[in-house]
Amino acid sequence: MCVILCSRKDIFVCYNLVMKSRFRADCLNTLQNLPKQTALHRNKMINRALRFELFGKKIKTILLYWSIDSEPDLRDLLFWLRRRGVEVYLPFMEGESFKMVPFRYPMRKKRFNIYESGNTYRDINKIDLAIVPVVGVDNIMRRIGFGKGMYDRFFERLIDKPEIIFVQSKPCISTIPLCQNHDISTDLLITPYSSYKAARKSYAVRNSIRRRNSRC
Repeated sequence: MCVILCSRKDIFVCYNLVMKSRFRADCLNTLQNLPKQTALHRNKMINRALRFELFGKKIKTILLYWSIDSEPDLRDLLFWLRRRGVEVYLPFMEGESFKMVPFRYPMRKKRFNIYESGNTYRDINKIDLAIVPVVGVDNIMRRIGFGKGMYDRFFERLIDKPEIIFVQSKPCISTIPLCQNHDISTDLLITPYSSYKAARKSYAVRNSIRRRNSRC
């Protein structure tokens, strides 16, 4: 008979991983079952909110993404930024992470059904802002993604850390901490009808910091 002794820290980490996995599955189920007929409206509201958030900011370079499945479609924002002279980058998968490449056609489908622009020899390692899709967030606004860890590894390599904004088609926020220290975090989560900010002093998410409607 073999007895394995675990410290309290190990037990806590294992518990968190299990809870995080269950929470991710619940969030994915919620997002994947959102009504298809309202997707265009949800995307329109998120793009509008992002334009409002970015308007007036001195942004020269930004990291976006090309949406899959239930992720918000940010093509309206992408072309809006390009018209204003902002250089837009997209992820280009390499190994267990990705690098940034300039947005350009043609787009090609790669792993996980993700469309990518062509590779580049440029070493792009600095951006002003990144907009990142999430599956969910925990109570201190740390990201829960698909579990691949690509964004975490990417941002860990950057020397100059950019501002990060999370986006989601419907808010999925845990009431307890679920993530580890290496998980990326934000001060702002934007969803179609509400925005959420991290309350630094209380280390909790402020519910619906500002509520939006079609007139805003």
